[in-house]
Parts: sequence; C-alpha cells; structure tokens
Amino acid sequence: MKQVLSSFHALALRAISEMERWVRPLFDLGLRVYLWKVFFTAGWLKLTDWSGTLDLFDYFYHVPLLPPHLAAVMGTAGEVGLSTLLLFGLAGRFAAAGLFVTNLMAALSFPDLPLLGLKDHCLWGLLLLVQVFHGTGTLSLDRLASRWLAKPH
Repeated sequence: MKQVLSSFHALALRAISEMERWVRPLFDLGLRVYLWKVFFTAGWLKLTDWSGTLDLFDYFYHVPLLPPHLAAVMGTAGEVGLSTLLLFGLAGRFAAAGLFVTNLMAALSFPDLPLLGLKDHCLWGLLLLVQVFHGTGTLSLDRLASRWLAKPH
C-alpha cells in the first residue's frame, strides 16, 4: 500500500509539474493583457479628449512636483507606451516598474478617490509588482531576445 501511494504521489507531482509548464506562460500572458487593457484604455481616453485631460490635471489631479501639463503628458505617455511594451513583454520589468509609479501617482494625486477606486489601484499595483519581480514569462519578446542574444553569433 505504501508503495502504491508513493507511486501515485510521484505521478501526481509529475502531472502538476507538466500542467504548470503549460499554464504558467498563459497566466503570465493573461496578466499582461489585463494590465495592458487597464492602462492603455485609460491613456487612450485621455488622448481622445486632450483638452478635457488638461483640465483634469489643472483642476482635479494634484501630481506632486510636476506642472499639471507635464504630468498629463507623462502620465498619458506612460499609460499608452509602457502598457504596450508590457503587453508584448518587451523591456517588461522596466515597463511594469514605470506603470507602477504611474499607478501610484494616479492614486495619490486624486484626493477624492473612492474606496473602490483605491482597491483597484492596489490590485493593479500588486499585479505590476508580480511583473517587476517575476518577469514577463516565456511568451514574451524579452524571452525571445534573451534566447537570441545567448546564441553564439
């Protein structure tokens, strides 16, 4: 009986390991797609109504240390550009770190952020930190570039 349980345990561990080999890359990609959608959509909305965006930064958002119009340009560029880099997994850790800062500034600069909005920013911040510390995964341009650079030329 002990040997049967040991064999079953070894088989189960192999099955879990094999499943993880296929699920992890899809999870990493899904996480990047989700974060891209959140931040790209926010940036795209700012671009489609630029005068409204400038008004928001002039009168509602209070980004520390930056003039409002510079903060609007930097925040919008970060949301659109960095989220696109993260989507493709190109300079993914850098993009995630930049979006983390953008997300933090967004949460801090809007004084009347409701609790639900703050929870969203906390979730996004934690998911971005997963990308910063874990990387973008195997289905990414970062991985492709690292394999290409590792080959002898």
